[in-house]
Amino acid sequence: MTQRLIASSALASILALGLAGPAAAQDSGKEKCYGIAKAGQNDCANLSGTHSCAGQSKADNDAAEWKYVAKGSCASMGGLSKTEAEKKVKKG
Repeated sequence: MTQRLIASSALASILALGLAGPAAAQDSGKEKCYGIAKAGQNDCANLSGTHSCAGQSKADNDAAEWKYVAKGSCASMGGLSKTEAEKKVKKG
């Protein structure tokens, strides 16, 4: 029982650290850029809710998938803001 508790606590700690990653990236001068991720290279969950993890995108440049990029560089890369991506995903 004690080993199970230790293992559960360790796993919970690891998962909690993983949740801090996106916030840290957001604070360090980065923004989410939709529609630029290559298949298997997205940074986290997509807008359509078909997956919740990084690296699970199935197609290049899917409007529902995103990557962190330097603030202000998304548009020049041909990417979309979250609002633009949501409109495109709903239409498509």
